[in-house]
Amino acid sequence: MRASPHASLLIAAFLLLCAATAHASRIGDLADSPIWAQALRFFTFQDPSVRYALIGSMLLGVSCGLLGGFIVVRKMALMGDALSHAVLPGVALGFLWNMSKDPVAIFVGATLAGLLGTVLVGVIQQTTRLKEDTALGMVLASFFAVGICAVTMIQRLPTGNKSGIDKFLFGQAAAIGANDVTLMAVVTALAIGTVWVLYKEFLVTSFDPAFARVCGFPVKWLHHALMLLLAFAVVIALQAVGVVLVSAMLITPAAAAYLLTDRLHRMLLLAAAFGLGAGATGCFFSFLGNNLPTGPCMVLGATAVFALAFLFGPRHGVFAKWWRRRSQSGRVGRENTLKALYHVLESRDFKGEGVSLRELAERRHMTVEASSREVQALRRNQLATLTEDGNMVHLTPEGWTRACVIVRNHRLWELYLTNEAHIASDHVHEDAEKIEHVLGEETVLQLERRLESPTKDPHGRPIPSLADLRRGAAVDRRDELVGYGRRI
Repeated sequence: MRASPHASLLIAAFLLLCAATAHASRIGDLADSPIWAQALRFFTFQDPSVRYALIGSMLLGVSCGLLGGFIVVRKMALMGDALSHAVLPGVALGFLWNMSKDPVAIFVGATLAGLLGTVLVGVIQQTTRLKEDTALGMVLASFFAVGICAVTMIQRLPTGNKSGIDKFLFGQAAAIGANDVTLMAVVTALAIGTVWVLYKEFLVTSFDPAFARVCGFPVKWLHHALMLLLAFAVVIALQAVGVVLVSAMLITPAAAAYLLTDRLHRMLLLAAAFGLGAGATGCFFSFLGNNLPTGPCMVLGATAVFALAFLFGPRHGVFAKWWRRRSQSGRVGRENTLKALYHVLESRDFKGEGVSLRELAERRHMTVEASSREVQALRRNQLATLTEDGNMVHLTPEGWTRACVIVRNHRLWELYLTNEAHIASDHVHEDAEKIEHVLGEETVLQLERRLESPTKDPHGRPIPSLADLRRGAAVDRRDELVGYGRRI
């Protein structure tokens, strides 16, 4: 899902126009004290504004992270962005209710506006041919434009310029008070309780709505309940991070958690923890720095967590993938060398105990120096040994077994393609070259059963049997082995 270009241009133009007059706010007053003194002052929590901002930021981080997990797995990230912009007219109406920043009035107004925006998205999607991303972009831009007009009108009122309602655009954590913290705590407790009670229902409807509908789950009601909780989370986050950045607190912690686990319950816990940490970190650095805004600092904290997960995640991280590719490339290279040694031994009917580097180089179509490097890789992995002069290679029992496995996989797959897929025998080698390194033992056994335990490949060459593989492990009979398994 992506926002429409027109909506993005409208928002970007407004932000550029407001850049000179509007800015996010920091907690605490500017101070000339050293950084360590500022840090010490932060952790003493002696400033009420720091206490309220810290507690409020952590609460919104938990609620946004928890609900953001469902938004990410449902592929509705743009819904959070649209909802955050759709609540702005409700914020203005909540202010106009009694001409003050009453948290309850603004909460009710913003929630109603957010829900109206989600309903409009559904109506447009169901009654027209427009897709969801188009409907979201239209509602996002329209509601945001109405909200901007309303905020501008309020600021032109006699007391409007002192109301601080414009702070909802970019957030003002310093303005969080006791009533705001109470409201945030209630919403966060409601979100946690609802997810705790309806976790199974949310899990099923998030991943397979059709199956959930067949099982009798009220899919639509659960979706609306989740949207209501999401609207609550967005509204309580406006005070700290503002309309523009609240979607980042919904999506970024959940996206970081998504990269670290495949289990939803773990993802929700991690997302809530990341949101909490981002809130606390943003408050700390905003207080520590000179004129650093709190909301953007919180978003940058969440972004830093995502960057760490993106780079160093154990399964989906960049470095983990690079290491797996490197390890796989090294393993494939070693297995190709073992296969070449097997072929050399096979070409002379397994007579002789070793293979010279020159024979290996000729087989691999490379220089002797290059083949020597490949043999050194086998030696480091205890798959082969070298004579003292370094010219003769001997497979260890482990190396022999692995060489037999690769040759067996290759020839069985060639036979399978020839007999079952009816591919000409001279067209199956390239495919077997790739699949031989990834075939598992169970798959190979199934191939053997399907092919009725063959002994020859399509080219008439013998296929190593299980008995051939086990010969490498027959350490006590190593003296009887010829051409492999002898250590120097």
